[in-house]
Amino acid sequence: MASLVRHITMDCADAYRLGSFWAEALDAPLNEDDRPGDPEALVAAAGITLLFITVPDKKTVKNRVHFDLQPKDRTRDAEVERLLALGATLVADRRNPDGTGWVTLADVEGNEFCVERSAAERVA
Repeated sequence: MASLVRHITMDCADAYRLGSFWAEALDAPLNEDDRPGDPEALVAAAGITLLFITVPDKKTVKNRVHFDLQPKDRTRDAEVERLLALGATLVADRRNPDGTGWVTLADVEGNEFCVERSAAERVA
């Protein structure tokens, strides 16, 4: 049998802070044992488990892997606004006049991710 990806692990400056952001973004719980100042934080969402580990190194370049989020119960634009309110920042707006495209945001530590159209917007 082949290997299984158990976690997607992200190095970060503050595991609890970044884990808390992604827990809110994915509407998933931060592990009940995680506390501010802990060196690790775990978020288990539907289909994915994210592990955040505090490291002394700073982020210096664009991330080579990123998340593409697809809203489940709201439009892309509403999701972008929600994520901005959680502390994300706008990196690039690739929305097109015909409704296609995506928005690139950065989380609270500068890791880029994209927000695509919802499934309902794709069939409209």
